[in-house]
Amino acid sequence: MKINLNLQSIFRILIIIFLVMIPLLTGCSTSEEALDPGSDNITAQTEGETGEENDILHEISVVIGLLLIASLISIVTTRLRVPYTVGLVLIGLALSLRENVDINISPELILGLLVPPLIFEAAFHIKAKDLRDDIAPIIALAIPGVLITTFLVGYVIAWGTGFPLSIALIFGALVAATDPVAVVALFRSLGVPKRLQVLIEGESLFNDGTAIVIFNLMIVIAITGKFNLANSIIDFIIVAGGGLFVGFVLGVLISQAISRIDDPLIETTLTSALAFGAYILAEQFHVSGVLAVVAAGLVSGNIGPRGMSPTTRILVFNFWEYGAFLANSFVFLLIGLQIDLQVLLTDWQVIVWAIIAVLVARAVGVYGLSWIGRGMPKSYKHVLYWGGLRGAISLALALSLPESLGQARGEIQTMAFGIVLFTLLVQGLTMKPLVAKMKLNQRSEAQDEYERRHARAVMARKAYERLTEMYQHGLLSTHVWKTLSKPLKQHSEALAKAVTEAILVDPKVEAEELDTALRDLLHTQRSSLNTLLREGILTEEIFSQLVSEVDTALTEPSSNLIEVLRNKTDRDIDQLLVIIIQEADLENVIAALNRLGLPVTQLSSIGGFLKSKNITLLIGADQHQEQTVKNIIFSVSRQRVTVSPYDTDADSVTVFAATIFNFDVERYEEF
Repeated sequence: MKINLNLQSIFRILIIIFLVMIPLLTGCSTSEEALDPGSDNITAQTEGETGEENDILHEISVVIGLLLIASLISIVTTRLRVPYTVGLVLIGLALSLRENVDINISPELILGLLVPPLIFEAAFHIKAKDLRDDIAPIIALAIPGVLITTFLVGYVIAWGTGFPLSIALIFGALVAATDPVAVVALFRSLGVPKRLQVLIEGESLFNDGTAIVIFNLMIVIAITGKFNLANSIIDFIIVAGGGLFVGFVLGVLISQAISRIDDPLIETTLTSALAFGAYILAEQFHVSGVLAVVAAGLVSGNIGPRGMSPTTRILVFNFWEYGAFLANSFVFLLIGLQIDLQVLLTDWQVIVWAIIAVLVARAVGVYGLSWIGRGMPKSYKHVLYWGGLRGAISLALALSLPESLGQARGEIQTMAFGIVLFTLLVQGLTMKPLVAKMKLNQRSEAQDEYERRHARAVMARKAYERLTEMYQHGLLSTHVWKTLSKPLKQHSEALAKAVTEAILVDPKVEAEELDTALRDLLHTQRSSLNTLLREGILTEEIFSQLVSEVDTALTEPSSNLIEVLRNKTDRDIDQLLVIIIQEADLENVIAALNRLGLPVTQLSSIGGFLKSKNITLLIGADQHQEQTVKNIIFSVSRQRVTVSPYDTDADSVTVFAATIFNFDVERYEEF
């Protein structure tokens, strides 16, 4: 079975579906002249069209088959707790071993159809503030880091394998782009610090475009044999800067258009047009399409939602999450299908040299450049180093190598496929133990203990409910019911009490359960509104108004959670905590404190030797919450502040990044 998958075939599939749907939608019948068997030309044309339609239907069946495979893999990998992308690659490898499977993939399919949604979705969800806080190390890794990787890998490969330096540099640029999809999903599930996620995703977003630009420059140098440093730098600035400019302009224009429209479907469609349109338009201007998508996603994700209704925001976020899932599914399945294990085993020596070169270059880039900006802990550096996986971009660039490179083309592709396979399987599968060893998993033992107790409590309650149901339906005798029901009920109540105790140990556990319960209640309300609309009890206008209120609560649950927490507690506030933190930590600290429902007042202040801008927080609490507040400050603050108290007799405690003062409160009132 030989299949050619490219942009043209995908568009043909869409067109044929559209053409088939037109008669069904319009009720039009085919003319008798078109079916006249007396015309030889028409008969020949019909036979040709039938063959072409069969090819298209075959391609459609392959795409549907890949989607079904991807869905099954997602279910299995979730149960096995292994990265989804690794499972896709392994299944793709297994399918590629079948002799009758031969899928030819064009680089345009990957770069033009699959990469834009991946990059746009990642950029759309990165907050400008988070990116701005660490822009220095991100840019350092994305530009100087890519150059270091290109030249170090190139020189090591040329020295170790005897390849011409010009060919080796092409390979160096090809593997310089990182693709951390496999580890980012893992990070989110493990609760890895947000800053580390931003560093890895930010580097990947920008180094993709940088690597493609340098790759194209190396191709030209290898083919022409000419190199001019000044011209190369100018070309790089034009291509990279031009791509960012195109994406920025389109992002602003589409965001402005979205702010003037109040239709979720149209607004979602505009974001789709922006993602693919930015890439296509930038490529038409011969600038970086990938960087255009990055800029468009960042602008749209930070400006666009301001003009969206809560319902639209939910729809857009869910749409792009699904789009990224689809694109990832195809990309990593195709990676597995494209790799020939027999060739990799035959050329294992050059692949080993390639792995050594990439690991060495990654180490020099990460450890040599990570001091730039605010700096980062050693644990971050280790995870950044090992998290430099290669994926879609490297695959697409390898497939796009020109035939004029001759035998070197196949050798570069073999090394590239070997690198992609090694990073996904070896580095991807060992990332979870590394995160645990570096103690970057913010999930506490209290959270694990809560889950265990909660599961046991649910099991006991379900068992008691089943026993009661059997007795009520006459399936149990009264003697058996009395014998089992009392101890089972007592056991269930004891486990429920144990769950309550586990919740009170860690404020994060309590906040998570409250947040989950609140969201479930809001989803139930939304479902009831849909039922009322369907039954004709609500008009469209009232339905839209009420749904918007629910969606607002879903997108901003913190304010509702505060009220729930305030109403549930009857403790008296007898402590005033004065916490002085740096402005950069304000958002994280406030978000964490809000989950406790504590009254907080903010005051600007100046402190420290450098007179940096600080924030003084006045927090009302009771004596039982004092340690909880300190724990929160410890977990979310990133920068240290040294402040001397005005009253030298006041008790103070320094918690990592902030100074906390405690005062007794005789009376507390809200006004």
